Amino acid sequence: MSARIVTFFNNKGGVGKTSLVYHLAWMYADLGVPVIAADLDPQANLTAAFLDEGRLTQLWPDAAHPKTVFGCIEPLKKGVGDVGEPWVEEIDDHLGLLVGDLSLSLFEDELSAMWPKCVDRDERAFRVISAFWRVMQAAAGQRGAEMVLMDVGPNLGAINRAALIASDFMIVPLAPDLFSLQGLRNLGPTVRDWRLGWLERAPRNPEPSLSLPGGRVEPAGYIVLQHSVRLDRPVKAYDQWIARIPGSYRADVLDEPVTGETTLTNDPHCLAQLKPYRSLMAMAHESQKPIFHLKSADGALGAHAKGVQEAGRDFRHLAHAIAERTGAALP
Repeated sequence: MSARIVTFFNNKGGVGKTSLVYHLAWMYADLGVPVIAADLDPQANLTAAFLDEGRLTQLWPDAAHPKTVFGCIEPLKKGVGDVGEPWVEEIDDHLGLLVGDLSLSLFEDELSAMWPKCVDRDERAFRVISAFWRVMQAAAGQRGAEMVLMDVGPNLGAINRAALIASDFMIVPLAPDLFSLQGLRNLGPTVRDWRLGWLERAPRNPEPSLSLPGGRVEPAGYIVLQHSVRLDRPVKAYDQWIARIPGSYRADVLDEPVTGETTLTNDPHCLAQLKPYRSLMAMAHESQKPIFHLKSADGALGAHAKGVQEAGRDFRHLAHAIAERTGAALP
């Protein structure tokens, strides 16, 4: 049985995507759910959140055998083999990391070139396009994980196309601003085109023994990261963008007509509204742990201690909401 792959994606950066994957991976681990955090963003920010520089030096390509996503696909890129067995970095008993790599960007042109060749029933093209999915499934199999949470970059390139068609579900992190809504306008039609393109190509696979992703890419909802109130921008400005999110998501991502008035609080597609937790986020980054693991020794005292508890409740609620939406089982 294949693991569920849930990708967090927005064409607009700076919406807390990587932080969401990091915190949710830890929350599922805390709940006793075996999970893989997969870093398919060539910037590798998710990997840097989990690991210190000493460990990264050992894992990245200056090591003899890079234990990264790129290390798995490098033989395929060079044309000397297929994907290798993935290294899964153990973060916790229930949490493994598929390590990101800046060299992953070198795979972009290959993915772009192989996409049209799938139409011609080219076996290598199918191996290249399905590489990410096969690596993630192998990683999940190693850890007995039924869920993979994937982080990708904020663009519409060939790497993200291969990552998205490897996904069962897509969750869209948003900020209440013009740029996030514009990102939805780009994201929705593009992902639908990718899905349709893969569904047309997959039956042309000439090698029956080669397992391929289903290309489901089902929109599972969106998460709104609330802004802190700023003196130079009135709250009213945020309110107007918040009011437009439900309709934009329905029209652009789901390709459905917008009927009636829908707000974040009554929109079934809104999985959560999260506070920015700015000071706690900085504290967590310095301590290299999720917000809800912060202790008094980390500086989480007084109001910060209360914020730690609130963050734990918020992410626990979100983890349950995502599990319900994706059909994942929680203990």
